[in-house]
Amino acid sequence: MRISSLASRLFNVEKQEAPAVLAGLLMFFLLFAGYFMLRPVRETMGIAGGVRNLQWLFTGTFIATLAVLPLFGWIASKAQRRNILPWTYGFFTVNLLAFAAGMAWRPDDPWLARAFYIWLSVFNMLTISLAWSVLADVFSSAQAKRLFALMAAGASLGGLAGPLLGTILVGMLGHAGLLALSALMLGGSAVAGSVLQRWRDYLPLAPDEGLLRSQPLGGNPLSGAVAVFRSPYLLGIAAFVILLATANTFLYFEQARLVESTFPDRIQQTQVFGIIDIVVQSLALLTQLFLTGRIAQRLGIGVLLVAVPVAIAAGFLWLALAPVFAVLAVIMVVRRAGEYAFVRPGREMLYTSVSPEQKYKAKNFIDTVVYRAGDAVSGWVKHGIDLLAGQPAVAMLLGSVLALIWAGNGLLLGRTQKRLEAKEGVSAQ
Repeated sequence: MRISSLASRLFNVEKQEAPAVLAGLLMFFLLFAGYFMLRPVRETMGIAGGVRNLQWLFTGTFIATLAVLPLFGWIASKAQRRNILPWTYGFFTVNLLAFAAGMAWRPDDPWLARAFYIWLSVFNMLTISLAWSVLADVFSSAQAKRLFALMAAGASLGGLAGPLLGTILVGMLGHAGLLALSALMLGGSAVAGSVLQRWRDYLPLAPDEGLLRSQPLGGNPLSGAVAVFRSPYLLGIAAFVILLATANTFLYFEQARLVESTFPDRIQQTQVFGIIDIVVQSLALLTQLFLTGRIAQRLGIGVLLVAVPVAIAAGFLWLALAPVFAVLAVIMVVRRAGEYAFVRPGREMLYTSVSPEQKYKAKNFIDTVVYRAGDAVSGWVKHGIDLLAGQPAVAMLLGSVLALIWAGNGLLLGRTQKRLEAKEGVSAQ
């Protein structure tokens, strides 16, 4: 009893919420462990396809995302809400096993490397977005402020275990073996997500809510996109995601350029990417466990959405003055750890105040198509600036300005969500 009480005070979890929190932790842990085990492989494959071709890979990812969106929209329209995640994860598990067979057969094929890069870039956006959709569907806004960061710690634990496993096992299993192991983890994540949905089903529900949860969402495969363009709030979230993607892409291109020049060996590149991931996830984990939820409760979601963009604006200026790998590594760690600990939980809390269809369809459209569109456009912009200016510092200065706009957008979204939450509270009384 004392241990339970201590855990409740330390992590701010109520007794009846514990099974759901554990299921959410496990869902994220397995998903991120499998993905982050493959992330260094993807970065290596991207370099293998040619650093000067990265903008083409980003464009290919956007096109592939557009192709996948109607399929996911069809599943979300026809399946019960509790089945959307396991059906989608099952599809991607089969894909992973197919890529594992292909890499075992032709490990040095550059076109297979490019195809895997694009596929994993679609996979990670869709599966992670869907996991967060389940949390936004299962938990209330008040619960989200207390629990989202804690369950996101499962993602950081997985993000920590994945690179460790990948760095240790890549020499023994090869890239194909890592893909097969990741497929097993994805299947386990689907099971944990189903357990989380069943926990919600057993809670006392209003008659109309119980009926809605047992029925498909309906609509058409493109209704998520329509919902975004009809809602100023969702358009604001879409703008936030585009600015986030732009900052990430500018830094990502610099990372590829500096890693290629500093570490020419492909195995060494994979290990460097893995080490960065380990540092990022360690910092994010500590922040998620002990700071994020308390900041959200006491200072509001807006603080989570503003802090990282301001830090990145300063980081771009630093990188413009000192364009070396050591500086980039620090900025990438701050950016990614801050995104996992602050930006992503805060961004997902924004969706607790929208309808179920918007939580699955509109959210998925923003997290995949809008994000990858931002990637593709900003990739070509970065490539064009580098060609015309001949100096990466010019793109870094532009990135700093865009990061400040990103921060202002986050502040407005936080205030809007606070008004929507207050409105919901009045309606419920």
